Amino acid sequence: MPCGVVASREGRLPMPMGSVPLGVGVSPSSVTARRLSVLLLAVHAGLLAWGALRHSPVWDEPSHLVAGLSHWRLGTFALCRTNPPLVRMVATLPVLLAGAECDWRNYDARTGIRSEQDIRIDFLRDNGPRALSLLTWARFACIPFSLLGGYLCMRWARELYGTRAGLLALALWCFCPNIIAHAQLITPDAAAATFGLAAAYAFWLWLKVPHWPEAIRAGVVLGLAELTKFTWLVLFLLWPLVWLAWRWPWRVGGGFRRRLREGCQLGVILLLGWGAINLAYGFEGSFRKLGDHRFVSRFANGLANLAGTLGAGENRFAGTWLGEIPVPLPENYVMGIDLQKSDFERRLWSYLAGEWRKGGWWYYYLYALAIKVPLGTWLLAAMALVAGLSLPGYSAARRDEIVVLAPLVVVLVLVSLQTGFNHHMRYVLPIFPFAFVWIGKVARALDRNHRLLASAAAAALGWSILSSLQVYPHSLSYFNELIGGPAGGHAHLDNSNVDWGQDLLYLKRWLDRHPEARPLGLAHYVPYVEPQIAGIHSTRPPPGPDADPARSSSRREPLGPQPGWYAVSANHLHGRSKEYRYFLHFQPVASAGYSIFIYHVTLDQANRVRRELSLPELPGA
Repeated sequence: MPCGVVASREGRLPMPMGSVPLGVGVSPSSVTARRLSVLLLAVHAGLLAWGALRHSPVWDEPSHLVAGLSHWRLGTFALCRTNPPLVRMVATLPVLLAGAECDWRNYDARTGIRSEQDIRIDFLRDNGPRALSLLTWARFACIPFSLLGGYLCMRWARELYGTRAGLLALALWCFCPNIIAHAQLITPDAAAATFGLAAAYAFWLWLKVPHWPEAIRAGVVLGLAELTKFTWLVLFLLWPLVWLAWRWPWRVGGGFRRRLREGCQLGVILLLGWGAINLAYGFEGSFRKLGDHRFVSRFANGLANLAGTLGAGENRFAGTWLGEIPVPLPENYVMGIDLQKSDFERRLWSYLAGEWRKGGWWYYYLYALAIKVPLGTWLLAAMALVAGLSLPGYSAARRDEIVVLAPLVVVLVLVSLQTGFNHHMRYVLPIFPFAFVWIGKVARALDRNHRLLASAAAAALGWSILSSLQVYPHSLSYFNELIGGPAGGHAHLDNSNVDWGQDLLYLKRWLDRHPEARPLGLAHYVPYVEPQIAGIHSTRPPPGPDADPARSSSRREPLGPQPGWYAVSANHLHGRSKEYRYFLHFQPVASAGYSIFIYHVTLDQANRVRRELSLPELPGA
């Protein structure tokens, strides 16, 4: 289609101001832009592949791996209900072909039971070190999801703001440390970002050209998004509102017939999204009456589960007229939503900037974004905001930008309202591609010959990329310069934000170079991943004097600091059990990535800290 026109039912019409890329004549040629985009995606693929090879299993990955195998081999979706199955089913295809061993003796499909947690232990034990290579192949299978996400960022930004904007959005995606961190794993967060963007882009194309082929495409892609993460259920409510905002007031003729036709197409889009969910699950338990389900959340379970005990299997709707309503979703899809709801209701302990709290903070994700997104990216976002509000020719049409920004705002607000616990910034990863597309408008400074702004934007982009690559391949532990980088990030956030068990193989490589660091006391964050799988032989460090016996993983009496070599995961340094907090009194001599700190404690150092902790000194050698 020639640049500057858009198809419509009435023929080809000029695109409205703000939808035509400005300065087309001075933009990079299509060949140059294509080569640059291919180069960026190739570099991105290389970064993901290398990270996938170098990192040990993170907390959730073995669960997703055995769940994906169960979907293929057992034909059921009872494992890992709290996430839809698309990503793990793709990830486990090479594992399936490799004939991986998996013991299903602990399989239990009862309500509220998460038997994948036991099965993953059996899987790691039965496959031994081979489990690491199987996991790597599963990670490789997920890399195309991220490549698609980068391409869509480029394409949408290019259509809104021009060729350079597309390249800027692509560069932000390819070098974003948070995208790199999660796109190399088999967890669903990065894929959810990709397919959420794909669905919104397809929906935007339908809004611009409301024909049946576009509607069918949008519906199919919506279904794929729903199969990556429950977060995107919000689109079923958001899209009708966006359609009304897009068409209000009705600018083009056609009257009632046009509205009716578009309304029918929108209905088909939503219907196809719903149908894709049921089809992917094989209509497993679809249309089962609401009263026949067994729930564990207090919302659906009534007063029967106030203690928060999983597996109670009650239903507050049973025996009421609501209980007779058929639920048009697969049973395990419904149970997964309920189980996730139960997690937030139980108000788990959460950590933020030195404070432990039962529950969370409404500003947790804003805080996490402030310190885990590169400052260069934040500067580009500020430039996009200022340029869009104060300079002509930078913003696209208002209704176009509503389609881009609405999912970002709604998902951020929705996730922030869930204050039952705060563990993972990755829950807002789906908003990242929308931000990158919108930030792309800054590249119009080149088209409009605004040299100062263009220079500042180039410097900010360079800073963002350099900041990310300085930490790579330890992107999961990335923190920006606002708090001094990743070395001190564990003081602000925990869990998957810094230490998800990813650096066990880096610890093994360090030990191979330092044979003197034996015997080793190791406090690793992922208890079911035995260090032996990485070839590490270790014991547990002695617990501290303030260790909570109910939370401590050690059954020995508190002994406090002892001389020797120790490796302690970052999450343990600020752990609620206080088992290993005394290591904060020592200076690490090295680290494995930014999540495992290595200490060599001498007798003098041990006694110094023991005095500080009011413990008796150890006798000399």
